[in-house]
Amino acid sequence: MLSSLSKLSDEQLQEVKALEKSIGKTLLSYSSYDVVADDLTEKELLQVKELEKKLGTALVVVRKPKQES
Repeated sequence: MLSSLSKLSDEQLQEVKALEKSIGKTLLSYSSYDVVADDLTEKELLQVKELEKKLGTALVVVRKPKQES
């Protein structure tokens, strides 16, 4: 399971902004995703690290969990 900032519709975002204004606080919206961390080869890991450095962000490699029989 992974959580990250939500992708809200324009209407949802307006509702969040309205509540922020009403209560005078900043809100962040997080959503959960049914994924697990995936393994990388050394080459893949270097590629991910290079892109993280270029973008100035953290990247997480994930996959859907295997379904139990």
